[in-house]
Amino acid sequence: MVTLGLPFIIFVIIIALTFDFTNGMHDAANSISTIVSTRVLSPRLAVIWAAFFNFIAFLIFGTTVASTIGRGMINVNAVTPTVVFAGLLGAISWNLITWYFGLPSSSSHALIGGYAGAAIAKSGLGVLIAAGWYKTLIFIALAPIIGLVLGFFLKIAATWMIYLNKQAPATVDRWSRILQLFSAAAYSLGHGSNDAQKTMGITTSLLFAGGLISEFKIPLWVILSAHAAIALGTLSGGWRIVKTMGQRITKLQPIDGFCAETSSAASIFLATHLGIPVSTTHVITGAISGVGSANRLSAVRWNVTIRIVWAWIFTIPAAAVMSGLIYFLARVFLPA
Repeated sequence: MVTLGLPFIIFVIIIALTFDFTNGMHDAANSISTIVSTRVLSPRLAVIWAAFFNFIAFLIFGTTVASTIGRGMINVNAVTPTVVFAGLLGAISWNLITWYFGLPSSSSHALIGGYAGAAIAKSGLGVLIAAGWYKTLIFIALAPIIGLVLGFFLKIAATWMIYLNKQAPATVDRWSRILQLFSAAAYSLGHGSNDAQKTMGITTSLLFAGGLISEFKIPLWVILSAHAAIALGTLSGGWRIVKTMGQRITKLQPIDGFCAETSSAASIFLATHLGIPVSTTHVITGAISGVGSANRLSAVRWNVTIRIVWAWIFTIPAAAVMSGLIYFLARVFLPA
C-alpha cells in the first residue's frame, strides 16, 4: 500500500467534503422542490429547513451505508489516496456538468462510479466486490419504481379520505401545508443520512489507505464533518434543478407534495437501514411521477422524466470514465 504525506491526505479530505457540499447543493432540489413549488415555504426558509434536518440525521441513523461504500463495493486493500483523489474529482466533475444543464442526476451514483472508475484504472475489474454492486445496481431500477408506487397509492388513499370525509378544498389545502412541513423534514432526514454516509465511507477509506487508521472504523469527526458539509451545500441551494423537479415533471398541490415526500422518506429510511446507497434523486423523481399519475397520466410530463432517466443511465459510466482518466493523469505527478 502506498502511503502519501499527511498534507496530501488532508487535501483529499477537503475534496471529499467539497463533494459532499456539491451533493447538498445538487440534491437540494430533492429536499425542497415540492415544498417550494407548492409555496408552503419560501425558497430561503425551505433550504434552512432542509439543511437543519440534513445535519441532525447523524443523531438517528448509523453508518451502514458508509460501510457499504467504503469497503463493501471496492476492495479497500487495493485503494490508495490517489484512487480516492481521482474518484472524487470525477464525481464532482459530473455533478457540476449535470447541475449546469439542470439535470437531477444522482450524486450518489456519480460518487460510486467515480470511485469505481479510479479503482479499476489502478487494479482492474478484480477490485470490485460483486455482492455490494448487485444490491446497488438493483436499486438503481427499484428506487424510482418504489417511489412511484408508494406515491401513487398514497395519493389515492389521501384522495379517498378527503372524499369520504367531505373536506372543503380550503381545509384540505390548510392541513396539507402543515403536513408537508413534516414530510419535507422526514425526507431531509433521509437525504442527510443516506447521502452524507457515502462521503463518510470514502473518507474512512482514505484514512485507511493512508495508514492513519488501522481498521475500517468511522471516526466521530468524519461523521460530523460529512453532515455539516451536506447541510451547508443544501443552504447554498440548487435552483436550476428545483425548477426541473418541482415544476417541469408535473404541477403539484400541497397534498401532492406531502404524498411525494412521505413515500420518498419511507423508501430512503428502508434503504439506509439495509445499508444500501440508494439514490435520493431517483426516489423523489419516481414519487413525484407517481403522484402525478394518480391525478391523471397526462399530468406527468413524461418527456422530462425520460430525459432525467437518460441522465441516470449515463451517470455511473460517465463518472467512472472521468475518474479513470483523472487517475492516469494524476499518476504522472503522484504515486499510484
